[in-house]
Amino acid sequence: MVLFSALYGAPQAIENSASALPAVQEVTSSTNVEDYTRSYFKDTPILAEVAKCESKFTQLDKNGKVVRGRINRADVGVMQINEYYHLDQSKKIGMDIYTLEGNLAYGKLIYDKYGTKPWSASEKCWGKYAVKTPELAKK
Repeated sequence: MVLFSALYGAPQAIENSASALPAVQEVTSSTNVEDYTRSYFKDTPILAEVAKCESKFTQLDKNGKVVRGRINRADVGVMQINEYYHLDQSKKIGMDIYTLEGNLAYGKLIYDKYGTKPWSASEKCWGKYAVKTPELAKK
């Protein structure tokens, strides 16, 4: 779950270079979402582990609707971005957290600014990976 309080401030825009990745429209199965996510986060593989723990690499449910958190229904998508804290800001900077590409891009923006702290609720799952690669689990 990605939970932030207002004291962290608003995230800043990031550049997204996904040109070498497959077109998002081609990403439909969970295997393809995993492959796409791992490719997208090739320079920050800890985020792929976070996505695995947060959503099991799931952006859409079986009905084609964005997947929501079980504990907090405001957490959406593969990175479980919390609508309460991030929806307005994501819209302001032109990122749609309800799409796979927008969810991943906004997750990267959060990571670049705050490290893995926003996903601390699932750290027991991805933390094992972070211990092996501490330089990738910054902050």
